[in-house]
Amino acid sequence: MQLDIYLYIIFSIFTLCASIMVISLSNAVHSVLFLILVFCNVASLLLLLGAEFLSFMLLIVYVGAIAVLFLFVVMMLNIKRATMGRSFFSIVPIGLTVFFILFNQLAGIFNDLNLFSLIQKKLIWVSWISESNNITNVQVIGNILYTKYCFLFILSGLILLVAMIGAIVLTMHQRTNVRRQKIELQLNRNFGGSLKFVTLRK
Repeated sequence: MQLDIYLYIIFSIFTLCASIMVISLSNAVHSVLFLILVFCNVASLLLLLGAEFLSFMLLIVYVGAIAVLFLFVVMMLNIKRATMGRSFFSIVPIGLTVFFILFNQLAGIFNDLNLFSLIQKKLIWVSWISESNNITNVQVIGNILYTKYCFLFILSGLILLVAMIGAIVLTMHQRTNVRRQKIELQLNRNFGGSLKFVTLRK
């Protein structure tokens, strides 16, 4: 059981460090790669907590689709490396303010929580999901999602449908100032209309 606690602390530190690298790097490609590392560490944390379904769904959806899409989009764009000049020092007061607020919040939490004492003690892990009717994580998520949150689930599906239709309509928009090839007119063109005699002046 102590090995799980050590792994949880290690993955938490890696997640925090990778998150800091995402917002501190000037190269966008490197930031996306560290974002993928953050998703992998969070998936490992969920796996240690016993939420296997959420862990693999996080890997499939975020790492397998969204993060790879971000990576390809950033690599295709011509993004120059940002120079760390006055713009960086201008956001230092805002960053220090946010850091001070978060530090005060975390200090109040760690006053009541001692991680080293938790490591030394033998904790007892009780999986209440397996104890109650011996159902899996997927069944619990399905029961809650399709019963209690069914309206929100349908609403999210409608929002995704509107976004998909909007993307299709935007791509189908034809511009009038662009020359396009009309294959039907080219195929219906005969020999008489393809040749023209022009008289040249001497």
